[in-house]
Amino acid sequence: MNAVSRVRGHSAQRQRTGSILTAVNGVQLLVSLDLCIVNVALPDIAEGLGFAPAELTWVIHAYALTFGGLLLLGGKLADLVGRRRTLLFGLFIFAAASLLAGLATSPGLLVAARGLQGLGAAAMQPASLAVLTTTFPAGRARARAFGMWSAINALGAALGVVLGGLVTEFAGWRWVMLLNVPVALVPLLLAGRAIPKDNPVKRSRRPDVLGAILVTVGMTMLVYAVVRSTELGWKAPQTVLTLVAAAGALVLFVVVERSPRRDPILRLGLLANRSVTGSNVFNLLIGAAMASCFYFISLYVQLVLGHPPAITGFMFLPFALGVIVGAVLAVKLGGQFAPRTLMLVGAPVTALGFAWFGLMRADGTFLTDVLGPSLVASIGFGLCLGPVVSTATHGVKDEEAGMASGLLASARQLGASLGLAVLGTIAQHRIGTEATAEASSAGYSLGMFVGAGLLVLAAGAAFVMLPRHRTG
Repeated sequence: MNAVSRVRGHSAQRQRTGSILTAVNGVQLLVSLDLCIVNVALPDIAEGLGFAPAELTWVIHAYALTFGGLLLLGGKLADLVGRRRTLLFGLFIFAAASLLAGLATSPGLLVAARGLQGLGAAAMQPASLAVLTTTFPAGRARARAFGMWSAINALGAALGVVLGGLVTEFAGWRWVMLLNVPVALVPLLLAGRAIPKDNPVKRSRRPDVLGAILVTVGMTMLVYAVVRSTELGWKAPQTVLTLVAAAGALVLFVVVERSPRRDPILRLGLLANRSVTGSNVFNLLIGAAMASCFYFISLYVQLVLGHPPAITGFMFLPFALGVIVGAVLAVKLGGQFAPRTLMLVGAPVTALGFAWFGLMRADGTFLTDVLGPSLVASIGFGLCLGPVVSTATHGVKDEEAGMASGLLASARQLGASLGLAVLGTIAQHRIGTEATAEASSAGYSLGMFVGAGLLVLAAGAAFVMLPRHRTG
């Protein structure tokens, strides 16, 4: 009888953890889908709502600012009020904002709705990662869970590009926004049923309101300065002043976080954990390279090779499949090799794919200049994704899982913004004023070579900073 009870108990536990994993993966699918689905629809959005050319970028910037600026606060909120509550709150806000965006009748309303989407994403992503961390604390189950999470991450990015082109072309740009509503409702229902209710949180110190304000202002201004630098230039007074103000706010934040009387948004002692610090540096560099990759290849396929948006989206599918293959390999090899080892292999393999991308030509073809390097880079990237998330939360207390998850997500988002701005500037400088096919391919090629260098730096950071023992 006891044996039967134990079997039933194990079966119920597996079913519960499976439901939690499905809900968390649904959240990540939603986040990665939305990061990519809007880009292809921008021309139709401009025509439909009458955006001025200078205003259109705010459809992207409004989301990036609130998402990147509030991630650390979202992670801390998960620790303070509970991971389940924060996750459900974020999903609800995201779904409501997506509905508002799909029904928007003016540019201002759409930009405001995109900002609300960023707020919801900043709450639900670190909370979902914290749930995953505490549900799968160690062992092969943890490697499998983070491997599945990384595969879903890649699938969402690819589906975003494909669906963005198809939905815009055949249903209209509004459905690019409205599609998020049913996608958000599924993990909302699953999370509400599968994730256990949050335990009461005991607060021994006062909430860090000042730290929350400083980090939100500092991160938001930093992302704002970076994304606007592509239009204003790095030497523009507005860019310089914003960067100085962001640096000042973040320095004050560090000073405030050292106070023992506060419950910090980011406990600085967390950075003494080599797994946490090394993984975040690695993640920032990987994020900088990958965001630039999608940007350059999308432009190369459309502007140089001459393919329409819908076909361009399908051309990204091999990349997504390669990431899934790499993620599955990471799960298979996770029982034999430490996550650090997989990252040290994956980053150079991805760099090799980037270097192959760097050989693109104006008279190139999809098979030689896109498909081949896509498969190499994506498999290497897939090897890194799960291990870096698993390592970044290793040795972190359950009550700080949201904090560590918010820090990791902030590093990726900041890396993506910085990489896209810096590498985009480098590529544009090479292209010059005459954007011929030859000049454009030369600019994108240079950007991909610089991205390969960032990936080599990421491997070096992992080698130097991450502990050599098993951290998975």
